[in-house]
Amino acid sequence: MPHKSAISVILVVLLILAGVFPLLYFMLVEVGIAQSPEDSMAVTEGINSFDRYVENVAFGAKEKFTYDINYGFINAGEATMEVVRLIEFENRPCHQIVTRAKSNKFFSTFYKVDDRVESIIDAVGLFSWRFEKNLREGGYRDDRVCLFDQRNHVVLYQEDTISVPPYVQDALSVMYYIRTQTLEPGQILFVDNFTDGKLYPLEVRVLERERVEVKAGSFDCVVVEPLLKSVGVFKHEGKLRVWLTDDRLKMPVLMKSKILVGSITAELTDFRLGDIEVF
Repeated sequence: MPHKSAISVILVVLLILAGVFPLLYFMLVEVGIAQSPEDSMAVTEGINSFDRYVENVAFGAKEKFTYDINYGFINAGEATMEVVRLIEFENRPCHQIVTRAKSNKFFSTFYKVDDRVESIIDAVGLFSWRFEKNLREGGYRDDRVCLFDQRNHVVLYQEDTISVPPYVQDALSVMYYIRTQTLEPGQILFVDNFTDGKLYPLEVRVLERERVEVKAGSFDCVVVEPLLKSVGVFKHEGKLRVWLTDDRLKMPVLMKSKILVGSITAELTDFRLGDIEVF
């Protein structure tokens, strides 16, 4: 990425982080947009070819979260995180999930950001099939594609074919998978993630319960802290915390990430619940 001024770097980090808001760590991957029908569908063909079933009573089609992105007391833009629809992909029922991050009018006058990230997530096993990022940041453009061949346990990344464990996640799908899990303070979850051409073991620590108030309301939450066990943005430094509602939905209502100077927050301002499907 070209050299940027300090304020531009802050804005880019802030908005990209919000854009992939799986929030769990802000390192993006790549993908192509899936062909999808207009309406929700249930697909049974091929379901038995995988033996993992993850019960999901947390999210479904049409769910949408909207966030204010702030650097300290300065609002820099808005992010959305949406389960667009249930689609058929690889003869499987899948969730098409899209996040967007946009700079506001003020920041756009000197550095416009309009980023889009998409993940296609298996609706039965909750693992990744495809991941795409389209970055539009000032004069910078980046479009990348990553394909997850879950049947053969490989990922197609650029010109490479990389072996990965079964049910590997991308940077966005991991948030949705974590939302389906039972979370108790003191618990540690481990999830395999493929990001930017590399496999990263992700450790997610459940820290405590806490009630927080955001623009969308007041919520009882569990606080989780994702840590990359390999070299990465956050490593084991505990820079990022995510507040998930302490109920079956586990909605991400607040994210705080400390940076060199100050902190970045993503605060829920509005939400629409989705339609829970049973498979």
